Amino acid sequence: MSLKDQITEDMKTAMRAKDSERLGTIRLLLSACKQKEVDERIVLDDVAVIAIVDKLIKQRKDSITAFTQAARMDLADKEAAELKVLEAYLPARLSAEEVAAEVKAIVAELGASGPGDMGKVMGAVKARLAGKADMGQVSAAVKAALAG
Repeated sequence: MSLKDQITEDMKTAMRAKDSERLGTIRLLLSACKQKEVDERIVLDDVAVIAIVDKLIKQRKDSITAFTQAARMDLADKEAAELKVLEAYLPARLSAEEVAAEVKAIVAELGASGPGDMGKVMGAVKARLAGKADMGQVSAAVKAALAG
């Protein structure tokens, strides 16, 4: 079963359980997937769905930070609940050590050295680690690998 099919099944389950918060988040995710399919006239595979989930998670984290700074804990809590639902659709994340090891291997493969090669390395790393690691953490690991 593809990830998109799993999300659709989860939506049906949430409808039956009358879990309106979870249902709203799942519908938002399916809507984002459908929008991407219509805009680009493609059928999304699991990697593309994971990229959309990643994007939505990043938006939730940014919103939580903004709402917390504005002392709007009611909205921050709502975003945190959505974040928890979305994270269930991500594959298991790599640890910081695994990310660093993977980045070092890619840097060695490309023969990259110095901050000037950051773009080239990030392109290769994104292709290999998409959905498996937080890209902020990956970017820091690439900077460290190229600096050292």
